[in-house]
Amino acid sequence: AVCISFVRSAVCISFVQLSPLRFPRISEEKGTRMTFTMGARCCVLVAVLGTLVEFAASFGMGVGNPQFGASKLLPTARTAPRVLQSTELSMKAKKSNNRRIHTIAKLLHESVDTSSPLKVKIPDIQPAGMTLTEYMKEISKSNPELAELQLPIGGIQQACQTISNLINRAPLTGMLGYQSDGGSINVQGEQQKKLDVLSNEVLKKALKMSGKVGIIASEEEDHPLFNKDAYRVPGGGYRSRKRKVNAHFTNKFVTVFDPLDGSSNVDCNIPVGTIFGMYKEKETMDNCEIDNIDAIEGNCLLNTLQPGTALAAAGYCLYSSSCIFIFTVGAGTHGFTLDTARKEFVLTHPNIQIPKRGRIYSLNEANRWDWDKPLQEYITALQTGENQERAKYSSRYVGSMVGDVHRTLLYGGLYGYPADTNYRDGKLRLLYEAAPMSFLIEQAGGLALTGHTRVMDVRPQHVHQRVPFLAGSYDDIMEMRSFYEANKDESLMRRCLDRLEG
Repeated sequence: AVCISFVRSAVCISFVQLSPLRFPRISEEKGTRMTFTMGARCCVLVAVLGTLVEFAASFGMGVGNPQFGASKLLPTARTAPRVLQSTELSMKAKKSNNRRIHTIAKLLHESVDTSSPLKVKIPDIQPAGMTLTEYMKEISKSNPELAELQLPIGGIQQACQTISNLINRAPLTGMLGYQSDGGSINVQGEQQKKLDVLSNEVLKKALKMSGKVGIIASEEEDHPLFNKDAYRVPGGGYRSRKRKVNAHFTNKFVTVFDPLDGSSNVDCNIPVGTIFGMYKEKETMDNCEIDNIDAIEGNCLLNTLQPGTALAAAGYCLYSSSCIFIFTVGAGTHGFTLDTARKEFVLTHPNIQIPKRGRIYSLNEANRWDWDKPLQEYITALQTGENQERAKYSSRYVGSMVGDVHRTLLYGGLYGYPADTNYRDGKLRLLYEAAPMSFLIEQAGGLALTGHTRVMDVRPQHVHQRVPFLAGSYDDIMEMRSFYEANKDESLMRRCLDRLEG
């Protein structure tokens, strides 16, 4: 650019100098010659100024840039490389930020795709009175690749019956209150109830005995647990590189769970529940050397840290006036009620469909003024009737996620545990609570978001990661999302995009 400017200036100067020779007729008249000369001089002046400006611009220095004074218009030989590098980094950062904002804006304007990547065939016959065991057999006939889910699901339903019985008898058996008089603290920093600890052990034992669960991740455990019993080889012993055995090893599952959600309410007889999710192993553990703890822990984490879109099954068991097992394998959401006489879960709520709109919102309003601004505005609109439906909503909040979500599934509306100023990423655990519940809600025709984006799309970075959670009727949640879309706070959009990018 500098060279071109110098050449241009030289041409203009030469033009002025040679004008009397090349254009004698024009130069004969004094007035014309003076006019021509003045015009040419102006042309030269503009060209020279243009050269200086372009020379400065070639070093990334803009005229009028407040970062540089007049004495610093041209960098020295020593400072020029630093100026160029700083300017280049600044430009890259600006472009990167613009791309991020463009990406989140695109996400906001796109409709949310809640279709499951799993292509599960739905059995033709789902009669009332069918047990959960029979339902799984029907699912397996239509979907042979899901046949291996029968054993772990069977283990979970047996564990849920045991936990239900423990809760019902807790006042009589002294199982209420805190473990170790409040001295037992889990990895979340929360005091453990006696039933927390006992429920966790019941589920772990049931899953280990199924023989199909290779990795167990619990909210009450520090790290995912490797179940070596799932890798026993015929004749005894374990599969490892030291022991080569020609045997066919079927798929194993990774199971994540919150053994007793809402346990802080259990002493006052408020509904509580168990939440679980199941993934297929994506990194096989068959070739792990049993004695190599580092390899086992590494593969455990690789298998556990999967997004909700990879879930093979999810469900919860609600312990209330009756014990209800809500469950999906990607073929709709179905409810089974425990028949205590038969000791079986019986199909009572086939193909649950959450209403497109509800009339109930369920959040802890004590934290209202700490929520994101768009959520505050949306809840105000529900209270005043200044929403799309022009209807006032009622507030219902149990404080137990399973209880509140169950009501939302049946009646519609909104349930949420959002981000606030104290918990920028919310409080619900992505793996144990948010992702499994999102799968259930979406299979029932609803939607679950963090505010801006879909919970199912968030890829966990660690096993106890937390996320904001807002879920319920599809139209209600999309209306809430429109408030976030209208808000131009870039910090909200960045936080949302950071979760997606990990």
